[in-house]
Amino acid sequence: MTISSVFDRETALPNADLSARNLTLMGFQTRYDRIRRQLNLLLHLSDLPHWSKQHHGKQLKICSYVDDQYPLVIFHGDVGTGKTVTAEGIANQLIVDDHEADDSLLYKLSTRVRGAGKVGEMGTLINQAFDQIIRSAKHRRAILVIDEGDSLAAARTQDHSHHEDKVAVNTLIQRIDELKQYKGRILVILCTNRLSALDPAIVRRAAVVDAFDRPSDGERRDLFMRDLDDLGLGETTLDALVKATGTEGLHGVPWTYSDIRSRLYPAALAQAYPETGLTIEHLLKVARNLKPSPVLEDDA
Repeated sequence: MTISSVFDRETALPNADLSARNLTLMGFQTRYDRIRRQLNLLLHLSDLPHWSKQHHGKQLKICSYVDDQYPLVIFHGDVGTGKTVTAEGIANQLIVDDHEADDSLLYKLSTRVRGAGKVGEMGTLINQAFDQIIRSAKHRRAILVIDEGDSLAAARTQDHSHHEDKVAVNTLIQRIDELKQYKGRILVILCTNRLSALDPAIVRRAAVVDAFDRPSDGERRDLFMRDLDDLGLGETTLDALVKATGTEGLHGVPWTYSDIRSRLYPAALAQAYPETGLTIEHLLKVARNLKPSPVLEDDA
């Protein structure tokens, strides 16, 4: 594997396509507003001494504790709740909002970094990825998104944890530790479906841990109102669709955003096309018969 293939993609930020996609993500602005200031601080740790002297005339002791944060964020939640697209969107929006920021790069780590099981391969590939990011950060800010983080950072105490997995976790921890010295030039956002599966040393290092839940009735209603407004659905039909995709539905499990947009909509369109127009009956028929993605158990 070459160094370039360690990443699924490298995206220059700010990016107009990511900005446009953010507008389609339900709940994005609320989540971003909630954690923006914490993330902004992580990106500007080198400015803390100046801030402290400007506002307090001296170096506050609290700055030394905050300055010691690891540039690591963990997004956790069920499959299909939008962790990875939100991570990419937040990375972009942070740069959009930072008028003093230089051009930045968003790296999406490939699952191929797990390698083919050769001795020492996974650790080597993780090192290659971080080496490239560090080189980039000398000239611009770098934000790394790690999807399916539990596949790289699973607890080393697990019975099924192989030697290679433990080496990879050790390597990942060491490289995250190393990033502290760059004072906000590099930020890592790790996404996982199971927080409890992550190695405790990884979780302890996270400056921000944010949970992604399946959308509530109100959030699904907002999604349907946004996505299906041109169908002219009334309140009664919206209520029926919300009910069919919630805990009161046939399967008793709320649908995720991904379930709705990637499975419900295509299946409903397939029922209508090409003979008839799309109706609420098509949507309800699919919602009442198609199973939502299963809930992943997580005791964290």
